[in-house]
Amino acid sequence: MADAAEHFLEHAGFDRGPWLAVALAAGIAAWLVLGYAAQWVAALATALLLALGAVALWKGREDRGRLMWACVALGLTFALGLGVIWARSELVGVAAIVRPISGEFDARVLERIEQPAEGRTRFVLATRDPASDAAIRVRVNLPLEEDDPAAFRTGALLRMQARLMPPQPPMLPGSYNFARTAWFAGLAATGSVQGDVVLLEPSAGAPLLESTQARLSAHVRSRLDGTPGAIAAAFASGDRGAIGVADERAMRDSGLTHLLSISGLHVSAVIAAAYFLALKLLALWPWLVLRVRLPIMAAAIGALAGLGYTLLTGAEVPTVRSCIAALLVLGALVLGREPLSLRMVAAAASIVLLLWPEALAGPSFQMSFAAVISIVALHTCAPVQSFLAPREESWGHRGGRRLLMLLVTGVVIEIALMPIVLFHFHRAGAYGAVANVVAIPLVTFVSMPLIAIALVLDMAGLGAPAWWLAGKSLDLLLWIARFTAGQPGAVRLMPQMGGGTYALFLAGGAWLGLWQGRWRLLAALPIALATALLLATPVPDLLITGDGRHVGITGEGEELLVLRTSRSDYVTDNLLELAGVAGEPRALEGWPGAQCNPDFCVVTINRAGRDWHILMSRNRAQVAERDLAAACERADIVISERWLPQSCRPRWLKTDRDMLEASGGLAIVLDGQQLRSVGQEEGEHPWWRGGSGR
Repeated sequence: MADAAEHFLEHAGFDRGPWLAVALAAGIAAWLVLGYAAQWVAALATALLLALGAVALWKGREDRGRLMWACVALGLTFALGLGVIWARSELVGVAAIVRPISGEFDARVLERIEQPAEGRTRFVLATRDPASDAAIRVRVNLPLEEDDPAAFRTGALLRMQARLMPPQPPMLPGSYNFARTAWFAGLAATGSVQGDVVLLEPSAGAPLLESTQARLSAHVRSRLDGTPGAIAAAFASGDRGAIGVADERAMRDSGLTHLLSISGLHVSAVIAAAYFLALKLLALWPWLVLRVRLPIMAAAIGALAGLGYTLLTGAEVPTVRSCIAALLVLGALVLGREPLSLRMVAAAASIVLLLWPEALAGPSFQMSFAAVISIVALHTCAPVQSFLAPREESWGHRGGRRLLMLLVTGVVIEIALMPIVLFHFHRAGAYGAVANVVAIPLVTFVSMPLIAIALVLDMAGLGAPAWWLAGKSLDLLLWIARFTAGQPGAVRLMPQMGGGTYALFLAGGAWLGLWQGRWRLLAALPIALATALLLATPVPDLLITGDGRHVGITGEGEELLVLRTSRSDYVTDNLLELAGVAGEPRALEGWPGAQCNPDFCVVTINRAGRDWHILMSRNRAQVAERDLAAACERADIVISERWLPQSCRPRWLKTDRDMLEASGGLAIVLDGQQLRSVGQEEGEHPWWRGGSGR
């Protein structure tokens, strides 16, 4: 086996750098996926023993050089990744408040986030927990009509009546984990302001970058109305708060939502524009040309432009990640190295993961690096290099080859991103590759340059024509998004993807992208297996939220049946996404197959050749104990937001307040009585109510 492994590493193009980044990411992922401290210690020990064992077995043996190095380096790097995120969790994580509280708080404004499209302003505040008097960070929403932008700025001391709640865990298995995000962001609570806000102490002045960002965003929106102005403000300052919900949904369903967040595309465009503009302008100065290497100076100017743009747009993790990668590319250009390679991608990923290891769990990190790896892997394979090689031909043929390669690259990126999008968002745009072929050049070479030109001309009061052109280009972008999203079958829904299936997709993609030659084709095996598992994954028959108030039933026609309709779009969207159903849900009370009174609903559904009787409570009103016990005996499953007595004994499952507090939200497949819970996925992680942080 060792001989075979050594032979494989020798002939499959083993490049240490990219695989070190993979091992680092795998260590971080192991801590996130494994739920208990004993498992973290076991994984850490196994990785260290792998490294130690490789040295013990093959030290001094030249015929085992590659294999020993791989085992030692990958084992140590895996352990490093696991240790880094465990340490960061302990250092930055903040325990949530124990229970919801409502009262009067004095709070210092740490951050102000404009969200006019949502009709609110969001604040990050420093205040004290009334229960422990400990200093905590909280995030609250203030209705737009109650806001005072001139007074409620960063640094101001406010007094407000607010309701605060612990950051919410995933509503259902597979839902967004806000509790984990809040833990690493240091947030102990979220909530909303109730009543007037009193200014106790004015701000000494907002930070320069924050005030500049706010003024720039307001200026852009004053020059362009509606959604084009909101998108232009997002490109110029990173402020996405004014983009309407409908337009943001259209961008998402068309596969263009990545254009709205400041990431690699935008940072690269700014740095490239600054680099080439500086190179051309500096070349006009003969004295400088004779004494300085212009590419080095242009790279420095491009780097400063990228850093300034990153800081101006908020320095969010995706933007910082993109800036680091772009700076590495500039460094490679200066040194005369290959500017875009898997080693460069691995270096950028490693830097981000060492600084913010929790970013690995987010779709932004996964999608951006998967896209870049797929681009590099595609353009470094022999057939593509041969296809793009320079040759004697007309400009039309050369342009046609480039355009075809752009389309192929878009398709490859869409295929690479499909599992990630389905896992995180349970839906994917079917025509995103085609839309991006037009939208990416439009944004990169038309919209962003026009916005930059308009901002420069505004200093002389001459920016109106450029703003008009920029608005038309953004109108075209919105038309592409709406047209693409409106096509039949534009969105594919996939409600569930297990962690094992997702891991197979990622492993297959990494294998395909990082190896060389025919060995990389073995990636077809895990990808094919993952595809088969995905297609065979059943849609849950029952979805039960962690509070027991909301229940969704699938499989009865094209609609999702719900116990109670919710005014919260968040609840409705979660139920629809996890059920894989589009459209509005239907209340059980109006469905012919349900019997409901003010206190309970009884539903009988047929699955796997048998009838399942489900009893669900609709409120917390007192019910006679004997009547409840009799109803439970006739039911297979009982679902309630209240505590149920021991005399309530259904034939299979009782999900009352006691059980749901321990398990969290549930997804149930009746065929085979399969039950998946949030608690199973969270284990002892500190942001979960059963972990050390609660």
